Amino acid sequence: MELGLRGTRAFISGSSQGIGFAIASALAAEGVDVVLNGRDERKLDAAVDRLRATHPEVAVSGLAADFTDPGQVADLTQRLGAVDILVNNVGLFGLADFADIADEDWTRYFEVNVMSGVRLSRALLPRMRERGWGRIVFVSSESGVNIPADMVHYGVTKAAMIALGNGVAKLTRGTGVTVNTVLGGPTYSEGVAASVAAVADARSVSVEAMKQAIIGQNATTLLERFLDPSEIADLVVYLASTRSSATNGAALRADGGVLTTVL
Repeated sequence: MELGLRGTRAFISGSSQGIGFAIASALAAEGVDVVLNGRDERKLDAAVDRLRATHPEVAVSGLAADFTDPGQVADLTQRLGAVDILVNNVGLFGLADFADIADEDWTRYFEVNVMSGVRLSRALLPRMRERGWGRIVFVSSESGVNIPADMVHYGVTKAAMIALGNGVAKLTRGTGVTVNTVLGGPTYSEGVAASVAAVADARSVSVEAMKQAIIGQNATTLLERFLDPSEIADLVVYLASTRSSATNGAALRADGGVLTTVL
């Protein structure tokens, strides 16, 4: 299927590894020039080199920024210039007892998980509307619909991201711009893999056994396995394409069947 993406330009926040890098790679495979992002410049440079090696036919670059710092985000948007596709992917996650989540932790999660999308969309949407075409995709989570008791702060920010995407979509009426959100399920990214390995080591079990134990605790998953980052990326690429022109303001699931509600 021709997706109509060749020659466009995309920025993916939080893309030096994990789901973000998988999205960048999938877009590059469709002929999209991609701009990667991360906090660590050395890790970001390595990701840029890796993507250039696998997709030499497109332009690949990187812009470092810490999304807890509004000043760095403002500088990033000025250096970035116009893009056709914005993927709001950067995010924090972690287990925490609700009673132990301090105000500063709530603020940090909102700065990264919510305000990153606010600031980037606010800066880049006007040019998309002027040109009459563009795509904004938020990478949220099924945790934004079914808030986890051990990650309330994470779930709340992911719920806010879904609401943000729906609200921003209403600003695109009558244009060729769309704004949609992907609800990802449990995904075996580098960060998750490191956490699983650490727990497996602490419990003296194999990583594979630990993975199965974690998934086994989630009784509603229909896949009965972790998703691969590429499975999230495939849906993002579709939403970024010309083929998705009738989908706007939507929250689409790539959650492996974790959510049990009809809508």
